[in-house]
Amino acid sequence: MNDTLSLTTHASVAEIDPQTWDDLGDGNPFTTHRFLLALEQSRSVGTGTGWQSLHVTLERDGQVVGALPLYAKAHSQGEYIFDHAWAQAYTRAGGRYYPKLQCAAPFTPATGRRLLARDAGAQAALAQALMQLTERVGASSAHITFCTENEAAIGTAAGFLPRVTQQYHWLNRGYGSFEDFLGALSSRKRKDLRKERARAQDFGGTIRHLRGDDLKPHHWDAFWTFYQDTGSRKWGQPYLTRAFFDHVHQTMREDVLLVLAERDGRPIAGALNFLGLDAIYGRYWGCTEDHPFLHFELCYHQAIDHAIAHGLARVEAGAQGDHKLARGYEPVPIHSLHWTPDPGFLRALDAYLLQEREAMGAEIEALAEFTPFRRGALQE
Repeated sequence: MNDTLSLTTHASVAEIDPQTWDDLGDGNPFTTHRFLLALEQSRSVGTGTGWQSLHVTLERDGQVVGALPLYAKAHSQGEYIFDHAWAQAYTRAGGRYYPKLQCAAPFTPATGRRLLARDAGAQAALAQALMQLTERVGASSAHITFCTENEAAIGTAAGFLPRVTQQYHWLNRGYGSFEDFLGALSSRKRKDLRKERARAQDFGGTIRHLRGDDLKPHHWDAFWTFYQDTGSRKWGQPYLTRAFFDHVHQTMREDVLLVLAERDGRPIAGALNFLGLDAIYGRYWGCTEDHPFLHFELCYHQAIDHAIAHGLARVEAGAQGDHKLARGYEPVPIHSLHWTPDPGFLRALDAYLLQEREAMGAEIEALAEFTPFRRGALQE
């Protein structure tokens, strides 16, 4: 770093002016000051969670020109870019993998800017600063996960190793309605999805979209029940605390869309989405009653409805889930960056990631052949 740049670490995002932080971002809800603060104030991150805030600001001539949402990690949970095998190998070799530094939106497998800055020069400086900070604090490694493709190029030029994984996203190609979208599918797939939606909506109740002041405390009570049920079945213990949803209600209710299924006036299932400038992000789902295809309706089809109605470019429906492919969600590459000051470990990771990128490229290409679109529809 040149002499005009200075780096400051912060034990809480509360130490940083909210407007200064948000002005550096791209409108992604998961790196806003209010989202990161909600995680901290609700104790979803912090002491005892394995996510210790170590946010970074970068100043040039006394003005903040860059920032990193950064955490010192004591484990590899809640990240969705899996490095457990790396941790095991490093430990077997006699190293100490934790703590590591994680530049990320905790518990959130959604792509967005991570090198928060006004220009590419400041982004490159942030990447170099993270490498220096990793050595300074004695961390084993640094990881920038779910970054943009442009950031992946900037980080690679700075010395990070690029990694490519895969998710399913729904891409809006100017559809005027859900029927327009169905028109791009093969005849059989189009019929299948119409039947699926009809059966899902025949659960004996109504589906509501709630946002902003339409959201009430009792809606969050119901969703907390859904979230706990899903969390306990998927990973044993939910990551977020109940207080997190109260903070979201206070400071982010315009940033969320709760799709709620009610029967006899009682919520029985719900899907919580966050809203960006050009995307809707499906994050959490749960239910207290099982009904055929209701999960697909609330999480995937209703999100598509919202994206079309509001002119959003895509739906990101979270990690994993090959079942999304049949519902018009397409395989897309996901980018992350990784670095370690250990030269032997860095060489081993480089060799591994080269092979993984080649295999992932082939997998994405193969998966694209199984989308439900009729031949030529994506080129129209």
